[in-house]
Amino acid sequence: MAPEKELVQLIGFWGSPYVLSVRWALKLKGIEYEYHEENLLKKSPLLLQYNPVYKKVPVLLHNGKPLVESLMIIQYIDETWKQNPLQPQDPYERAKTLFWAKFAHEKCIAPMVSSFFKIGEEQEKCVKEACEHLRTLESALEEGKRFFGGETIGFVDIAAAWMGCWARIIEEILSVKLIDEEKMPRLIAWFSNVVEVPALKECMPPTQNLLEHNIKFRKFLVAAAERLQSVPLTGN
Repeated sequence: MAPEKELVQLIGFWGSPYVLSVRWALKLKGIEYEYHEENLLKKSPLLLQYNPVYKKVPVLLHNGKPLVESLMIIQYIDETWKQNPLQPQDPYERAKTLFWAKFAHEKCIAPMVSSFFKIGEEQEKCVKEACEHLRTLESALEEGKRFFGGETIGFVDIAAAWMGCWARIIEEILSVKLIDEEKMPRLIAWFSNVVEVPALKECMPPTQNLLEHNIKFRKFLVAAAERLQSVPLTGN
């Protein structure tokens, strides 16, 4: 009897970089999957069923079993499908890889994203924090190497190198500076090396579409904040 075909499904949103990183992992592994585009303003029963806690994308379904959070999904993909490994075989090197992926998400990407939701001094604080940690991330990149772990694309590249594109979008919309080309040349080169990999480049949403989407989103956030501030604070 032939083995039962595995069913892989991805619930995502076209403009989410976290969904993009999962798509990159699936692409490099050569895994076929069904894609379900999510409406984040009117979340589907499918999303609410399989991610009832966070109600966010991405969600990967493997034979009906859900996984959430992009880093954990990528790790699961790499450990489940052995071809084209994304993590080192050596346990110590694998632990270092996970450390830098988490550092990129928690210390670099998180304040970048937070800056998009802030104004004034709070926004400046987030930008400063992101810049400081981006410099630390650059210090972990080896001089002359194409990718984070050397000459082969790997876990950290897939998990975090998309931030270069999104940083430029945030810079343009907020009129701030997150990545200094003169002070962070290795970081700039790394971003470019990853997104220019043909298999990954074809998954990238058009930059102009991302910019237009995030401009609208920023306007929505500002309008919501202004409405909140206009609400009277007096009680009954």
